[in-house]
Formats: sequence, structure tokens, C-alpha cells
Amino acid sequence: MSSNTIGAHTGLHSAVGARKGEHPGRSRNPLIKVADVAWLEFDKPDLARAEAFAHAFGFSTALRTDTELHLRGSDPDASCVLIRRGAQTRFRGVAFTADSDADLVRLADKTGARVAALPESIGGLSVQLTDPSGMRVQVVSGTRPLRPLPAQTPLPLNIGSHLDRINVTQRPPRVPTTVQRLGHVVVQTTKYRAALDWYLDTLGMIVSDFLFYPGQRDRGPTMSFIRCDRGTVPTDHHTLALALGPANRYVHSAFQVSDLDALAAGGEYLKDHGYQHSWGIGRHIQGSQIFDYWRDPDGFMVEHFTDGDMFDSTLEPGWAEFTASGLSQWGQPATADFLGTSPRHARGEVRELLTALRSNNEFDIHRLIGLLKVAKS
Repeated sequence: MSSNTIGAHTGLHSAVGARKGEHPGRSRNPLIKVADVAWLEFDKPDLARAEAFAHAFGFSTALRTDTELHLRGSDPDASCVLIRRGAQTRFRGVAFTADSDADLVRLADKTGARVAALPESIGGLSVQLTDPSGMRVQVVSGTRPLRPLPAQTPLPLNIGSHLDRINVTQRPPRVPTTVQRLGHVVVQTTKYRAALDWYLDTLGMIVSDFLFYPGQRDRGPTMSFIRCDRGTVPTDHHTLALALGPANRYVHSAFQVSDLDALAAGGEYLKDHGYQHSWGIGRHIQGSQIFDYWRDPDGFMVEHFTDGDMFDSTLEPGWAEFTASGLSQWGQPATADFLGTSPRHARGEVRELLTALRSNNEFDIHRLIGLLKVAKS
């Protein structure tokens, strides 16, 4: 092993806290505090193709009509992906769960929105908002829970001298994994600071980790991993991740599975059926998840993950430099497809960069220089 490899991740873990005057990572008086992410919404022209990939990825179908497809995990929550038939493929927005109807009333009163009934197939109430990036954000309560589905049992492991499996072989089947639940969504925004403050002030979310471009910490963070504030109840390291970039767009969403074998064997099934692998398997630094990334037939990136960090509200944000090599602790380096630097993305990325630099937003020439350093670091 070369000396350059030894200690390659020293300093990349977010063990360093904020400096004086840096963003605190939480609001002093948020309007409400959401409890979790509820679902994501997409438009797709081909529901049959979307459902075929969904089943290969590990979802079950909760509802299927000529115009709508609801996908769920095995946990007894509402459907975690809602797909409607549309003329073009697009990401429509995200829904978060409120603790009570009273929170919806308060949110509506303070924002000028209104409380509305959700469709009968979902149940409950909703307040529809728009974040500073223009993304539709719903806050919902009272949705109808689904009955739990059979869970995928983690395999017994022999770890060191602790033996859970004797006279029995280990043969994980190469079948679709079972998605348990929606864990998080990652979006890119040209108005990162405004969007960050909006989620903290409006929905009461709190930052787990900040990332900043190489050499630009004094200019402030450019990515944040944000969790729900449930007090002493641990919650996912990030339910939402925001990244500054040249366009307002969906980046990926992540869905929990039972263990590494379920993730790996499920990936082999996807590979056998011709679906596009993006990056993995590896273990992240921020959030610590074991991950594997895929693209659906419409090009949207989706992640299987397991063994993620769970934080309560007492932890303050960590700060780390944003580098491509710092996206994982082990595994292959981040791919060009994952980073958006592959030839198939190049033309669109250049167009977005030029548009952003001509527009009034937070993505200026200094941020472009920082972003280019990220891809090479």
C-alpha cells in the first residue's frame, strides 16, 4: 500500500464543528417540526415500464390505475413513491409528515397556504408549499397507513468468534431485494442558502453535516445533510440533502433494505435484467450508509442503502471539505455517471452551467471553480 493511500480519509470525517459566526444548522423558532419524509412524486409517460423496474428494485405496488402508480416498501407506512402518467418524465416534488393536523393549521396560517384533503386513496390532509428553488413541498398528516408486508430477514453472520451459523451454508438468493422504506431525497438548487434556511425555519429540520468547496470555507457551505428534529428520538442522519449547483433538480432518492447481502444480491438481480448501475457498492462518510446506486429506465438515480447513522437532536453539525474522494470510506471511486461528468451528461451540464452563470443566483464563477475542484479531488 502506498503512503498516499494510508490515511487518505484523515480529516474527511465531519468531526470538526463550526467556526465562530458560521451557520448554526438549525432555526431558533421554526414554524413546525416535520417528523419524516412521506413520499416523492414523479410524472412518467410509461407506467408499465416504471412498474417493471420498481418490482426489480424491490418495491411493491400499492395502487395501479390507468393514470397512477403508487409504490411502497414493506414497512406499514403510506406509499413512498407516487407516479402519475404524464407527457414527459419529471420530478414533481416531495411530501413530509407532520406530527398532527394542528401543525398543518399553524403552517397554513403562517404561510398563507390552505389545508386541503388528500385523495381518498391516500387519506389525510395536506398543505402545499413551494421552496425557494421552486420545488413543490407538501406537508401531510393523517394519511392512511398500509398493512405491513413480509420483511426480508437479515442473514445470520459469523463475526469473529461469535458464531450464529453452524453446519449451515450462506446462499443469499439472487432475487429483488425488499425495499423497507424511503430514507432520503437529494436535490440540487441554485439558491442553496435561501433553500436551506427555508427548510430549517419552515419545517424545523436540522443540519447533521455541512460540506464546503475546496478552499472556500470562508464563502460558506455548499451542501447540507438535513435531518428531522424529533428530540430524543433518533432519526436518519439525513432525510433531505441540499447541494448548490447550476440547476434546480432532483439528484437521487434512497431506500432502505435489510442488510448488505440483500443490497448486493438485489443489485445482481438488477444487473442480470439489464438495468444501469451508477455507483457502488461502498460506504458513505456523511451518514455512514452502505450504498448502491442505480438508474431507472427514465434516467432517475435511486439508491439502495443499509446501516445508516441515526442521530437525535443533541448533535451539532459537522463540517468537512466537499471532495469526490470523500464521498465514501471504501469501495470504488465515485463514477463519472454518479458525478454527472460522463459524456452522456456533458452537453446538458455545460448548458446548465452557462445558464446559471448568466442568471441571478448563488452559483457564480467562484462556485464554478470550486465545483470543478470537487470533481477532481
